[in-house]
Amino acid sequence: MAKKAIVAIGGNSLIKDKDHKSIPDQYAATAETCKHIADMIEQGWDVVITSGNGPQVGFILRRSEIAEKELHPVPLDYCGADTQGAIGYMIQRAMYNEFHHRKMDKHVASVVTQVRVAKDDPAFEAPAKPIGSFMDEKDAKKKADDEDWIVKEDSGRGWRRVVASPKPKEIVELPAIKALIERGIVVYAVGGGGIPVVADENGYLKGVAAVIDKDHASGLLANGLDADVLLISTAVEKAYLNFGKDNEEPIDKMDHLEAQRYIAEGHFTPGSMKPKIEACVEFIKNGGELAIITDPPNITRALNGETGTRIVRGFAIPPAPERR
Repeated sequence: MAKKAIVAIGGNSLIKDKDHKSIPDQYAATAETCKHIADMIEQGWDVVITSGNGPQVGFILRRSEIAEKELHPVPLDYCGADTQGAIGYMIQRAMYNEFHHRKMDKHVASVVTQVRVAKDDPAFEAPAKPIGSFMDEKDAKKKADDEDWIVKEDSGRGWRRVVASPKPKEIVELPAIKALIERGIVVYAVGGGGIPVVADENGYLKGVAAVIDKDHASGLLANGLDADVLLISTAVEKAYLNFGKDNEEPIDKMDHLEAQRYIAEGHFTPGSMKPKIEACVEFIKNGGELAIITDPPNITRALNGETGTRIVRGFAIPPAPERR
């Protein structure tokens, strides 16, 4: 049987820089990443692709703000659904064309994915994830009054809406994803961390205004599929200790216990590398064997053990017995 891999790509990786944000630019970046994913599929891997969607959701929210006097606003959970469809389309087309070029008989499908979160997740009591446009304080507070938003000042750059970022609990469409991957179909799923939904007392689902971290959701999906590897594709070839400092040091390999210690010591930046390392640790703790962090051009080399940061299972040394 083919080995299964979850490949998580960032929403920012579809936008190379501030001058390349258009849809054609995003497709070109997607196609480049898909070439590297096709390499691993050609080596025999079954693959589920996941992605971030932060910039893309921001674009939809901004369009909605500009058009608010003409058209209805787009709720945040629907923004997630819209971006899953658009990014999924880009990935499907790029993968199809790459398979066609290589004369590979493979197919791709996107699954608009809901991810259940807990209604009582503490994140709902302390929203902290900035979304949407920057505003001045006056406009932000008016939005807070008119729209029942929670707004905060963001790093001296202006005011923004903030929403909760709850932990993912269940991939609702997991059986469908599993059925597709078992048929050898390449799947795009859990886009943007999934559309956050909560279940009421009768089990019915309702969308909520929240953002789920895509790395944590990808790890949950990897565990649900019994994946052989969780591969998180990012902007750097490896993770680093003391990143950006004079004594920075690339990490070739560490076990999940070492990774936990490095997280506690503050080596990884919140909102950047930290959630990636946390997701890898959770994947290992919940039954996974191998997680890899690297950049798109090095995906196949990292899978072959030639580069990237590899995170494996660690074993705690039991305390020595007491002497009597």
